[in-house]
Amino acid sequence: MQVLKTIEELQEIRKNISGTVGFVPTMGALHNGHISLIKQARNENDVVIVSIFVNPTQFLPGEDLDAYPRKDEADKKICQMCKVDYVFMPEISTMYTKEEVLVKAPNKSYILEGKTRPGHFDGVLQVVLKLFNLTQPTNAYFGKKDAQQLSLIQQMVKNFFLPINIVPCDIIREEDGLALSSRNVYLDATQRKDALLISKSLYMAGSLISSGVRSVKAVKDKIYEIMKTLDVEYVAIVDREFNELEIIEPKNTIILVVARFGNTRLLDNIWL
Repeated sequence: MQVLKTIEELQEIRKNISGTVGFVPTMGALHNGHISLIKQARNENDVVIVSIFVNPTQFLPGEDLDAYPRKDEADKKICQMCKVDYVFMPEISTMYTKEEVLVKAPNKSYILEGKTRPGHFDGVLQVVLKLFNLTQPTNAYFGKKDAQQLSLIQQMVKNFFLPINIVPCDIIREEDGLALSSRNVYLDATQRKDALLISKSLYMAGSLISSGVRSVKAVKDKIYEIMKTLDVEYVAIVDREFNELEIIEPKNTIILVVARFGNTRLLDNIWL
């Protein structure tokens, strides 16, 4: 495994790679969710590149950029264990200049996550486009937990005619159901226990729909009932294009939940 720090190193390496390239972009603090993406990339490609970069442009003022967990040495060991070929770990000054051509996310980036964090997805798309141009992957792997992000990246690839296959990957959970997230480390013991109500509400929603319930209002009411003791930011039931629904559409519906635990936001969802 090689650790690359500069644009020039990565570009030189990329010129000499033959075969398929699987790319997994991350912000580090790798957990089993990231590992599942890397392992899938390893199984499906000749060469695997992982990037580790805490991207400042997707953090809003007052968010946890400085406090975001950084575990560079542990992350490199995990990548080595997963048989990654190249790890790209650039500095901020490597990725950004004083004057930038900005990427503007479409209107649907200002609903749900984007309503709370306006401009967040502009920063996400900006860095992902840079990383795509550098790595030129055959396949790029993203988790379904960040469903809105995944949808916007798929749209960017389509709009810019990028020859990249975006591979959506299932959410990885703890044994008790909590969706894995780098931000879970911020939770104290009580918050960690309370957070289980998120996945419990989603499982119950799935059971209702499996039993034949199609009313979005009925499903939302049940989710809110289960999470009534939490600080719920939103519950949304949308189609795969992120249009709000009134009637559940089997095989074309995503149920998304976000709750706050102190200063920590946790998001989760299920895809029907």
